[in-house]
Amino acid sequence: MNFRHLKYFVATAESGQVSRAATALSISQSAITTAIRDLEAELGAQLFLRSAHGMEMTDAGREFLSSAQDILARLEEAKNLTLRRSSAEGVISIAATYTVIGYFLPYHLDRLAHLYPGLDIRLSELNRESIEEGLLSNRFDMAVVLTSNLHNPEIETETLLRSTRRLWVPANHPFHRAGKVSFAEIAEQDYIMLTVDEAAHTTMKYWSDTKYRPNVKLRTASVEAVRSMVANGQGVTILSDMVYRPWSLEGKRIGTASTTQEIPSMDVGLAYCRSTPLTGPLALVHDYFRDAFVDPQSPVQSPRR
Repeated sequence: MNFRHLKYFVATAESGQVSRAATALSISQSAITTAIRDLEAELGAQLFLRSAHGMEMTDAGREFLSSAQDILARLEEAKNLTLRRSSAEGVISIAATYTVIGYFLPYHLDRLAHLYPGLDIRLSELNRESIEEGLLSNRFDMAVVLTSNLHNPEIETETLLRSTRRLWVPANHPFHRAGKVSFAEIAEQDYIMLTVDEAAHTTMKYWSDTKYRPNVKLRTASVEAVRSMVANGQGVTILSDMVYRPWSLEGKRIGTASTTQEIPSMDVGLAYCRSTPLTGPLALVHDYFRDAFVDPQSPVQSPRR
C-alpha cells in the first residue's frame, strides 16, 4: 500500500465514478482501477460495488475512507510545514448549520488553525434562514452549509462535497443483503425521520417523486437517536454517507443499501454574498477549501478578486 493507492481510492469515493476520478487526477482510468484492485487485495475486503451508476462504497469502504482521508491530510500538512508559520492575520466570521458543524467542519477548522495561527475564526451555528439573513446583512463573511438547501440568488454557493444518500437498516435486515431496495419496499417499513437541517422537507421532496410515502414512526432532530432506533430494528431511514457510522451508541451494527430509484445527494459547500469581495481572511479560507476539495461533478468556479 502506498500514498498513490490512497489518493486514487479517495478520489473515486468522493466522485462516485472511476472516470470522474481519472479526469480530476489527470490519469488513466486503468491506473485507478488497478490501484483499487491492489488495495482491496491487500486489505482483504471489497471497497466498492461496481454498478451501472458508478462506484458505490461498501461498509468496509466507508470505514476505510475516513482513515485514508486522515492519512492524506496529514501528509499534506507535512509537505506544507512552512505554511504553518504564515504571518497572515485577521478576523473572519463564519456561520454553519448543525450537520456541517457536527460532521464536516471541525477537522478543517483544526487544519486552518495550524496553517494560519494568526487567523481568528469566529463560528456561529444557525439554521439556514438565519444564515442567509446574516450573509446578506454582512453579519457573517462566509457560511459552510448544505448548498443543496440554499437557493437565494443573492448568495454565491460553491459545492465542495456531494454525499450520497442511502437506506440505513439493521445489519441483519433482509434489505442489507438485498443490496438494492425499491421505495415500495421501504414504504412497508417503519421509518425514522430526521428533522434537523430541513432533512424532513428534503426527504418528502424525493419521496414525492414516487407514488409512495414513508410510514413515519418517529420524527427527531437527533442523528444519534435515528442511529440507535435503526440499529435496534425499530425502523429504517435514508441519510447521507457523511453522517453514516456503522455502529450505534449501544454498539449495534448498522448496514446500508442503495435504492432502485436515484436519490439526490446531500451537498456541502461555501456560501457568501455575491457583492462581497474575496480578499483578506475571506480569501484565505475560501482558497483553503478550494485546494482541499476536488469536485469533478461540476466545474470549479474561478475565485473572484
